[in-house]
Amino acid sequence: MTVQEHQERKNQSYKLLLWFGMISMVMMFAGLTSAFVVSTSRKDWLKDFEMPQAFVLSTLVLILSSFTFHYALTSIRKNNRKATTIALLGTLALGALFVILQFLGFNQIIEAGYFFTGSESNITTSFLYIIVVLHMAHLFGGVLALLILIYNHFKQKYNSTQTLGIELGAMFWHFLDFLWILLFLFFYFY
Repeated sequence: MTVQEHQERKNQSYKLLLWFGMISMVMMFAGLTSAFVVSTSRKDWLKDFEMPQAFVLSTLVLILSSFTFHYALTSIRKNNRKATTIALLGTLALGALFVILQFLGFNQIIEAGYFFTGSESNITTSFLYIIVVLHMAHLFGGVLALLILIYNHFKQKYNSTQTLGIELGAMFWHFLDFLWILLFLFFYFY
């Protein structure tokens, strides 16, 4: 086996491990959304709850961040380090903006008189809170990975022949975006 073949197998192993992790996350969120669906038959379920406007904006921001991450990957494949830097930093800024908008969305829910915990809470907003916070925890992992990618990029560990780190980061980031879009649409239309 040549060094290149060994490296390709190693890269495939990393990608496969990431796929297993992402599939397990899908299963967790599938279980939570299933519990959400079952709970809609409860007497205390909110029938007139509307998603906060900040969640709509955060969804658009997250979609935009997928484009910037994809641009970072295509740029490094062309050895365009400056464009890669700008795209990675842009993705980081958009990820931070997503989190800020999520907290603004939580505030909008509270301002509407709905609480997540305590005696004034209800099952509808508690489910929403749990699912969104779990997604943000995974996004925190994505932001942490992005910070490591940016650090490694500045250390010049990536170039047109070595893109694995950015590829894995982009795969996970796109997955998180896709997952949030599905969750958002689920909550919006269900």
